[in-house]
Amino acid sequence: MEFDDDTAQALAILRSESGMGVSEAVNALVRLGLLAEASPVPFVQQTRRLGVRIDVTNVADAIDLLEGHQAR
Repeated sequence: MEFDDDTAQALAILRSESGMGVSEAVNALVRLGLLAEASPVPFVQQTRRLGVRIDVTNVADAIDLLEGHQAR
């Protein structure tokens, strides 16, 4: 079996610290990945006050105002 470099390194570290075989270490890392996916950190949008009011009726005009017409 071939593993990406980062995965192979994680396997080597886990095996050296725990004495696990390859299959056992792979299963342990997969379980950790599944647990991480099961409880993701919720996304929180960061906002800041710009101190200006922008009419967003026309989105293209708002983008031009904020980023310049070259941003398109």
